[in-house]
Amino acid sequence: MTKKYDTPLLDELEKGPFPSFVTEIKKAAEKNPMAADLLGQLEKSYRDKMTYWKHGGIVTVRGYGGGVIGRYSQLPEQFPNVAHFHTCRINQPAGLFYTSAAIRFFCDLWDRFGSGLTNMHGSTGDTVLLGTTTNNLEPIATVLSLNGFDIGGSGSALRTPSCCVGPARCEWAMIDTLDITYEITQEFQDELHRPQFPYKFKFKIVGCPIDCNAAIARADCSIIGTWKGPIEIDQDKVKDYVKKGVNIQEEIVNMCPGKCISWDGNTLKINNEDCRHCFHCIAKLPGALKPTPPFGAMILIGAKAPFVIGATLSWVIIPFMEMKPPYDELKELTRKWWDWWNEYGKNRERIGELILRRGMREFLEISGLEPIPEMVKEPRNDPFFFWKEEDLEKKPWEAWTK
Repeated sequence: MTKKYDTPLLDELEKGPFPSFVTEIKKAAEKNPMAADLLGQLEKSYRDKMTYWKHGGIVTVRGYGGGVIGRYSQLPEQFPNVAHFHTCRINQPAGLFYTSAAIRFFCDLWDRFGSGLTNMHGSTGDTVLLGTTTNNLEPIATVLSLNGFDIGGSGSALRTPSCCVGPARCEWAMIDTLDITYEITQEFQDELHRPQFPYKFKFKIVGCPIDCNAAIARADCSIIGTWKGPIEIDQDKVKDYVKKGVNIQEEIVNMCPGKCISWDGNTLKINNEDCRHCFHCIAKLPGALKPTPPFGAMILIGAKAPFVIGATLSWVIIPFMEMKPPYDELKELTRKWWDWWNEYGKNRERIGELILRRGMREFLEISGLEPIPEMVKEPRNDPFFFWKEEDLEKKPWEAWTK
């Protein structure tokens, strides 16, 4: 029998039109003592307006340095079943494709070893299993491994790479997001499982600039599918959209950031040389417009959530990279970045913040990249003359030549 608690404050969260996590915890609490005590502690936290969780330091599986978020109750005598309430992050399949058997496996595993509560999925992407004890961590890892799953990333490490559904379900995918995610995950196992960075590092891979995975806002390294060929136009289908009420001038032409589209009421024209490859027109007129090969990816760097200097979006480092297996160009570039970051990064400093602190010039030099216009985030913000000390020793006209 599980203990039942009166939860008048938590009950308020079940009211209204939206699903409630409280309802799900109550379902689990009917048969799981850990979920029942979780309700009791949460109610007390709401009543006292303070948390009763504490972080007890690093706790993980032998051979791993991360993947488990240690959590302990400050009230173990009052709520003994959540004295330990560790969270396990599990490396999710690329594109979040599960079989029903895999879902049942996770549910059975967590009913046996944990609270029965799961989070599908965490912000990083992991399958999150909420609430277990220290003694259960080794058995959990063993069962996961025997069934083809692995623990994901946490702490100052490479976080579990994630991607959109890509070519598996999306007609707009211009790179194989699933294969890239798998290859990166396999290549960087040490960096994923054994924290060694100044802070976290995230890869997110999306098949096109629509960015369904929000890579540009959430990933230290965003890999975004793009194209080099002209946008193919089916004029008859454009006219069909007009008949259905689409205002081409207002919704397409005026919204183009490159100002490269024109419409005379009968024919749509695109000056592809000025196209910014934002994908807006293609997404608004599917079937009428489509990108053409060659296909590849933009590589961007530096996004993160707020902490020291606030949220930042990533900015373009390589406007087009051919993404051919085994993606050696991307891997080699990434290792250069990590070496530099490990040498100069401060504790809890993301790589984007290091670039802002030490300068884009230094970052491009260690990357072996030349500055190009696509790297400019804002007009008159990024310097494009990278003067070196030896340039000062040259005669004025020699400084402009190599």
